[in-house]
Amino acid sequence: LTDGGAGRQAAGEVDFGLSEDMPLARSNVLNDALFYDFPRLVYHLDATARAQVTACYDGLLQPGFKVLDLMASWVSHLPNKDNLKVAGLGMNKEELDANPVLDQRRVHDLNRTLCLPFDDQQFDVVICTVSVEYLTWPVQIFREVCRVLRPGGIFVNTFSDRWFPPKVVAVWTELTSFERLGLVANYYQRAGGYEHLRTHSVRGLPRPRDDEYAAQLPYSDAIYAIWARRQS
Repeated sequence: LTDGGAGRQAAGEVDFGLSEDMPLARSNVLNDALFYDFPRLVYHLDATARAQVTACYDGLLQPGFKVLDLMASWVSHLPNKDNLKVAGLGMNKEELDANPVLDQRRVHDLNRTLCLPFDDQQFDVVICTVSVEYLTWPVQIFREVCRVLRPGGIFVNTFSDRWFPPKVVAVWTELTSFERLGLVANYYQRAGGYEHLRTHSVRGLPRPRDDEYAAQLPYSDAIYAIWARRQS
């Protein structure tokens, strides 16, 4: 699956103790709808990191693609590509309504309703931006994404070293950054139906001088990306 990737990214090297019969544990087990009840119209990454996410997506998208923004918010971080058709699935209606690139919007809690509300083979690309760490049933969701992707379609996850502590799954906080790439690779492997796994990471870029945390954090938020194609 990982084409002989190195270290923690190589399939089968690490047992993360996942069980498909139980959700991944979190510190806050209350209904997610309560946590996401009010809109958070703020950026969760600095400007340099956001540009890196967009650059990653730019290399995977083509004009006219049909895209699903999974766990979407008010910004999709997509590049300017002609005739993209973008559906957004998220937790807060106001955030989705504020997202100008979405052609279709739907409030949907993936930790409660594991089935995606789309027919088979609907999308060329599915993106998930800084949110995979909140999935309590990740393997099942990765299977659903595979179902709605067209053959050869891409599922890409990007994440950083920042998250909402109450809602992140516990295993995520116990791993190093590159072990987290290995964990997500494990999701693809266990879900099945994917091939040609690839990873990408960017660290150590300078934080923008006008960023609110520039005085405390000299470096931009690290960006990690991992993607695979649905088997043809």
